[in-house]
Amino acid sequence: MSEQKQPEPIFVDLHDNSKPAEIESLCMKCHEMGTTRMLFTKIPHFKEIIIMAFECPHCGFRNNELQSAGAFNEKGQVVTCHVTGPEDLDRQLVKSDFASVKFEELDLEIPPSRQRGLLTTIEGLVGNAIEDLSVGQPVRKHTDEDVYNKIEAIIQQLTAYQEGKQEFTLIIDDASGNSYIENRCLPAQDPKITLRWYTRTPEQNEFLGLGSGPQQEQQGQATQEEEGEAPEVLAFPANCSHCNAPSETNMHVMDIPHFKEVVIMATTCQQCGYKSNEVKAGGPISAQGKRITLNMTDVEDLSRDILKSETCGLSIPEIDLELTPGTLGGRFTTVEGLLRQVHDELEERVPFMHGDSTTDESRQRWTNFLSRLSDVADGKVLPVTLILNDPLANSYLQNLYAPDDDPEMKIESYERDWDTNESLGLNDIKLENYEEEHQQQEQESK
Repeated sequence: MSEQKQPEPIFVDLHDNSKPAEIESLCMKCHEMGTTRMLFTKIPHFKEIIIMAFECPHCGFRNNELQSAGAFNEKGQVVTCHVTGPEDLDRQLVKSDFASVKFEELDLEIPPSRQRGLLTTIEGLVGNAIEDLSVGQPVRKHTDEDVYNKIEAIIQQLTAYQEGKQEFTLIIDDASGNSYIENRCLPAQDPKITLRWYTRTPEQNEFLGLGSGPQQEQQGQATQEEEGEAPEVLAFPANCSHCNAPSETNMHVMDIPHFKEVVIMATTCQQCGYKSNEVKAGGPISAQGKRITLNMTDVEDLSRDILKSETCGLSIPEIDLELTPGTLGGRFTTVEGLLRQVHDELEERVPFMHGDSTTDESRQRWTNFLSRLSDVADGKVLPVTLILNDPLANSYLQNLYAPDDDPEMKIESYERDWDTNESLGLNDIKLENYEEEHQQQEQESK
């Protein structure tokens, strides 16, 4: 009996030998037949995408479009880039179908429905905005000169942005979480780019086709009304983050000695073999943040248990490694396992580093960094300093000398600043005397 042949994957890695599919299609400008080229590929960090390019040999009209074919991220994101010179205009970016673009100084916002997905540069994005605003300007000049002058002033300002004559701030707000602006300072954090994740509103979920708020509330109420005690390990259906095939996620609540209660979630995909785990801290919010500094002097330090929460940042100054909060989510593993996960994630999911768009110098610097990170995980480069900085104090590093103090580990508590509390949504939380404040507001309103 012959073995059953495995079906070839639809989405392939982007290599030099990747060939697009060609489809004959109608040109919407001259109504002759042109050619559409479609490439189903995977770009690191953005999962699967569909790149489409149309060209008409009769009138010369050309158009390109990018559509996301992968799963949405769990949260939406806001990417802010401060463009200070011509070199920033060459940054590549991916804008999904659901992302809005805003030029902060001009207070000009392009809604998600106005432009489709794009794979371009900041300069190209500004050029597209200029082209869209220029449409109909000759007619406006004769019909409504006041509107024409206002739009022309905006076009002139955008032209100055495009030529690199004036600094500006570009903001991409993507409810699907699948947009990106190139980081020119890898592996370090780019000082000109800030990334903020947020929980989607019911309206945004409905816009993405993920279901409306009332439906989700009804499902939550139905779950709460189910009687009986929950089993030790809960299992619920999900989708694999790599191949998007149906998979199962297991969830277990456990109590870590000398720490707190946490929720561990693990996913294993039977289709592609991908495995992942994530940790969510339970209990109340800590009054202070926590900074854990470990001086790794021995290979044995790599076997320490570590819990890195989703709000924890990680850094190793000796190799210029710095992970911002939210990277990798929550993880419960060993120090060696965490470093290898960081290595794999950076190697596979950092965009624009494997193609021909990056320079040889940047590629070599990136390769050297990954090599140093691998050496630390192998215990070849010691001593190094591992720093965990968690503003919610939900991270944990095993003390090999417990219950005595660890001579190689330093734990510090610190007060969170206002900006950190604001990013965590803590400034608006009021748990004491809130009824009195509400009554006072009602009396003032009367």
